[in-house]
Amino acid sequence: MDTVYSENNHIIMVGKVTSDKRFSHEIYGEKFYIFDLSVPRLSGNSDIIPITISERLMVNGELPIGTKITVEGQFRSYNSYGEGKNKLVLTVFAKNVTLLEDQESEVEARKDFISNEVTLIGDICKKPVYRQTPFGREIADILLAVNRAYSKSDYIPCIAWGRTARFCENMEVGTEVKIVGRVQSRNYEKKLEDGSVIKKVAYEVSIGSLEVVKQAEDREEVEETENKGVFTTLETILYFFPHSIQIRCELPVDSCG
Repeated sequence: MDTVYSENNHIIMVGKVTSDKRFSHEIYGEKFYIFDLSVPRLSGNSDIIPITISERLMVNGELPIGTKITVEGQFRSYNSYGEGKNKLVLTVFAKNVTLLEDQESEVEARKDFISNEVTLIGDICKKPVYRQTPFGREIADILLAVNRAYSKSDYIPCIAWGRTARFCENMEVGTEVKIVGRVQSRNYEKKLEDGSVIKKVAYEVSIGSLEVVKQAEDREEVEETENKGVFTTLETILYFFPHSIQIRCELPVDSCG
């Protein structure tokens, strides 16, 4: 059974371009750029999300600041090596960009209008970390491995709240889950060894709903049966256990260890 990559990682965002494009990389002559998109929250605040876009999706190669757009694509990660260590970099990879008909009005978040929604199906690749804030709010940090085409995987930080956080606390590594939520940006300060403080931005998925697709022990049973020789072809193994190879291949050093 083949993985449907458009279903296990899909995002839609509506917002306003807030930065000029910056060159990212080039593949087979196709240039890719990054720009920032301001996406409103119901609270009135906004998340500033980096969008990676092909030059083919921009009108005349441009996307001016202030343009209101809808972006559909995937939430992806990649490793960036610098300062002697690996860094997990997150971005929305645009596959389709549409200009909003109303370019005069500001984009507003509404309960009856999807302006920031991501759906992910993947495996828990690190033991969830459960904690409570000083005000008693329950939180669980999750790292989700989501398969991508060409035997690659994206590693997406997610955060659960309340009863969902308690449910995630005892979740085993290897459990396959479906998450629906929104991508958020979070500003924080990091103290360096010399005592100085720098401001940084983290990106994560705030979980709205979580569904267990397959328990870790169910996968172990399939793997155990495989070792007994019941399965005779690689195709049959992948039918029952599609993530068995891909999940282990690109784990960031400082993200899942």
